[in-house]
Amino acid sequence: MSYTLLRGSFVIRYPDLPRQGPEPDGDTVKFLPDSPALVEALPRRSGRPPDLNARGVSVRLEAIDALETHFSETHQELDGANAARDELLRLLGFTNVRFWEDLPNRVESADQDSIRGHALANGIDANGRLIAFVYAGDHPGTDGTTVFVDGPLVDQSVNGRLLAAGLAYPAFYATLPAELRTHLAEVSQAARRKAGGLWPRSAADPNGAATVRDLAGLERLVMWPKLFRRLVPYLAAGFTDFDGFDGWLRADPVNRDDELFLIPTLERGNLHDVVRGAGQQIQLTTWPEDFIISPDPAGPGTPVKPPLVKAGDLLIVAALPDPAGADLGRESVTLLNLTPAAIDLAGWALTDAAGGRRELTGTIEGGAALRVTLDGAVRLGNRGDTIILVDPQGGSADRVTYKEDQVRAGRTICFGR
Repeated sequence: MSYTLLRGSFVIRYPDLPRQGPEPDGDTVKFLPDSPALVEALPRRSGRPPDLNARGVSVRLEAIDALETHFSETHQELDGANAARDELLRLLGFTNVRFWEDLPNRVESADQDSIRGHALANGIDANGRLIAFVYAGDHPGTDGTTVFVDGPLVDQSVNGRLLAAGLAYPAFYATLPAELRTHLAEVSQAARRKAGGLWPRSAADPNGAATVRDLAGLERLVMWPKLFRRLVPYLAAGFTDFDGFDGWLRADPVNRDDELFLIPTLERGNLHDVVRGAGQQIQLTTWPEDFIISPDPAGPGTPVKPPLVKAGDLLIVAALPDPAGADLGRESVTLLNLTPAAIDLAGWALTDAAGGRRELTGTIEGGAALRVTLDGAVRLGNRGDTIILVDPQGGSADRVTYKEDQVRAGRTICFGR
């Protein structure tokens, strides 16, 4: 039950792009890590590298599934979906959060656009999101250290608190350690017995089938979100009843008919084994804590481990954004290889906040530094900028930011790595 500690900030609004900011919901929130390279070093169960950029990475909360506030231009029951989202933001410490009337999933204003917090992560999902238990405030540990996660620590997480309040369903993937899965199953069952949160309105579950005549009716229901996410494209394809739902699931074993392990019978199965549909009736026949979902498989030949050059092996240690005289063609970035072996730079690149890209070539010998002169494709701003080192897989291997008051003509900025 070891997870990687990631320190950073949760972000709900971009001050420079307020109408294009994140869309937090009950189980997903944007996170800006202090050390992006640590994210790149996490396992990639489905072969997908993290969708990480200068603004951060989305975190998918481990072990829970909240009602959808937005999915393929639809949503689930908004009272329940918004309740989970609002409680997630409150637990992280955000206050007075208001959403745009015409963009109801984006934050118009709040007392804080971002707030310090930390994540305990164990990998990257098939959508490039960080999978983690999340917490408000800074952790006393060193960034990147291994943290042993047990039941009491999970109970303190935002994930555990949402599940205990009945504001989210359980969703246990095979990457969740068995001891934590057993603990969280008990937490979810206790919330259901207390009829808290969404449970009094839960439909299409072992307590009874739900009647769904169309998409508009589906949007008003409370049901396990993964089942909802399968029903939306099925109805959008023009089906008017669920007589063909079983066959539709089986036709796509990767994107529809998720592979499962059925805990009560100790058998392998698929989503179609726990769903029953006929006419206008649809039902999840097994409680979601009673099966384990397999992550989407990696494509043939797709690596599921981080690159051989690990996070922190190659760093940006200095930059010259304002050389004496003309800047063009004289700006530079200095890289340092911390390993004892040479690193081949083929496929590596430097990028800036504006999206410019400078391809790298050659090698850096072990323990050596390399000064890269920029050719104009990447321009370092004299009023501050961000420099990103991109690895051959397209991931952010390192990133540094400097401010205007650090820029002096002819002087190199040392990033003190």
